[in-house]
Amino acid sequence: MAYRSFGKFVEALEQAGELKRVALPVDTDLLIAEWADREMKSPGGGKALLFEQPIVDGTKSEFPVAINTMGSRRRIAMALGRESVDEIAQEIQLILKAKPPTDLREGWSLLKQGIHLLHARPKQVKEAACQEVVHKIDNGNDFSLANLPILKCWPKDGGRFITLPNVHTRDPETGARNVGVYRMQIYDKRTAGMHWQIHKVGARHGKRYYERGERMPVAVTLGGDPVYTFAATAPLPDGLDEILFAGFLRKRSIELVRCKTIDVDVPADVDFVLEGYVQPGEMRPEGPFGDHTGFYTALEDYPVFHLTAITHRRDAVYPTTIVGVPPMEDYYLGDASVRIFLPVFKMNFPEIVDMTLPPEGVFHNLVFVSIRKQYPYQAFKICLLYTS
Repeated sequence: MAYRSFGKFVEALEQAGELKRVALPVDTDLLIAEWADREMKSPGGGKALLFEQPIVDGTKSEFPVAINTMGSRRRIAMALGRESVDEIAQEIQLILKAKPPTDLREGWSLLKQGIHLLHARPKQVKEAACQEVVHKIDNGNDFSLANLPILKCWPKDGGRFITLPNVHTRDPETGARNVGVYRMQIYDKRTAGMHWQIHKVGARHGKRYYERGERMPVAVTLGGDPVYTFAATAPLPDGLDEILFAGFLRKRSIELVRCKTIDVDVPADVDFVLEGYVQPGEMRPEGPFGDHTGFYTALEDYPVFHLTAITHRRDAVYPTTIVGVPPMEDYYLGDASVRIFLPVFKMNFPEIVDMTLPPEGVFHNLVFVSIRKQYPYQAFKICLLYTS
């Protein structure tokens, strides 16, 4: 099913008994994160939490905060509109079986073709729920990043961080879009760090703008159908559009609307849109940030995002998460990706029976793979697959 807003997803969680409401005022500086950390480490991932009165610098925010909304196998399946994420894997397997691929590259290509066939391209619209309220920064508007209930998660963090931003960028040469999740440290009311590492597509787009001497338009969306965030975190190959993939997941094409101050299209039903730009060559220290390894990442220079507008729904809900020693919410996002894309690996390496990335490896350092062994050194072949 497709959710018309993040609030509708929250309602579905509550109806399913998967959400706890917190009516008390709770500070966004460390306290919400403390509640969430304890809940995430409860058996099975605990429950989603909706903080109805988040406090920002002593003032109640007008936007409730939702956290841990995808932090269990049941909730991630609900986010993707299925009883189980394995249903999506079966759908992908049907696409691939139409013409068995000869290698991984062809497998991804066939998957892309299948998504194009199953769901139409995104539709352009002129009016959108995400623009029910518009705050243009250059009009002397007092509304700013300070009005959002952005969390500080750990005591030694460099500041408040947006942890579930869907960052929309576009290649200035080809026009190809990308949506990625890159954390954003809040510097002040109108600027934030853009933590796209050098190997990320967003950074590659930025480099091309810098080479042209042009500032880079960037839109950051929050909320909307949770499939948007999952698609932005999924390990998709180059050329597989996250918006198309989201349409495949929700079984409906995505409606897009043009931003108010920049030439970027975003999903029309998200809860918040932060419009802005990154200036070529401008860097600023970002961090420290309490990461999934259990340690703080050190200060490092990253590009700076400049805010030009904030638009949002009237009933917007602010989605967020915290990152830390597993198990945390991000484990279930990663685990779903493993289950969903397993057919791509199995079609090219039929000896693979199953695979898992346990939370202890924080999705970087450890993978278990079971195979049907038929000849000596076959395991080395599979090891080379995963290390290449």
